[in-house]
Amino acid sequence: MHVATLFFSYSHRDEALRDELQTQLAMLQRQGIIETWHDRKIEPGTAFDKVIGAHVEEDDILLLLVSPDFLASDYCYEVEMMRAMERHEAGEAVVLPVILRACDWKHAPFGKLLAVPTDGKPVTLWPDRDQAFLEVANAIRTAAASLAPQMATRESPAMRSVLPSGRSAVVPEAPRSSNLALAKTFSDRDKDEFLHRAFDYMVRFFETSLDELGRRNQGIEGSVRRIDADRFFATIYRDGAAAARCTIFMGGMLGRAIHFLEGQTSDTNSFSECLHVEADDQSCFLRAMSMNVGRDPAAKLTFEGASEMFWAAFIRPLQR
Repeated sequence: MHVATLFFSYSHRDEALRDELQTQLAMLQRQGIIETWHDRKIEPGTAFDKVIGAHVEEDDILLLLVSPDFLASDYCYEVEMMRAMERHEAGEAVVLPVILRACDWKHAPFGKLLAVPTDGKPVTLWPDRDQAFLEVANAIRTAAASLAPQMATRESPAMRSVLPSGRSAVVPEAPRSSNLALAKTFSDRDKDEFLHRAFDYMVRFFETSLDELGRRNQGIEGSVRRIDADRFFATIYRDGAAAARCTIFMGGMLGRAIHFLEGQTSDTNSFSECLHVEADDQSCFLRAMSMNVGRDPAAKLTFEGASEMFWAAFIRPLQR
């Protein structure tokens, strides 16, 4: 069996997401279908640009982990991505864009390629992040299978090493464990930034959901009004009459949390639903206080999952 080599092109701001994807690829590695490499495997004292350049030039699958930070990185964009696209267009490698976070990726040179997960929906917007990364793993499996005939006619790039002169030599790759994930810690600043990103996402979620609700239902209109940086009001009108109103705000007596309250108010001491920021040893997430019967108190909510929870409470009066 010929092993397909896979290179991660990514911003270090997305390292935690890269680690999650690496874990999802464990079965592909156990089966000997792929061998992965990223720049954290560079040994101290090594000329990193030569090593990275060798992988961009020789690896079979070039994975672009796309985010605003990826697009803003001159090295990721100008060096790694541009050369990857040249090899893709020459039929020398497969470029696979993986959309991690929402960004203006469709106008990039790889915007014409089929991105994963499905429809290029950012991984961080999926209610179940494992499912999103499973779709990425399936796409990589398909890409590796398509490369098998091509790889059979040459030595596996996984067996190559770059000599100081820049020439390639065939050497066996040293065995290593795939169990390399280490526990992470998240500071108060990390959690505060996560909270503010979640709140800004929720504002956009309500705006676009209300627009779509109006398009699909005659006589229905909606509005979102940002009161300040930490609070917004949302309203649904049916034939001009207010049918549902809510207030969503950050802070209040529970501190690092986002609250939902029926009606419109400046009150910070009461709420109907509440989400607070927590972290495990891998990522930050939102957790509900489980005030409603039937809600899983252990659920780790993404931005989308949290927004859907509040949206369900908001639209409930129109669905009874």
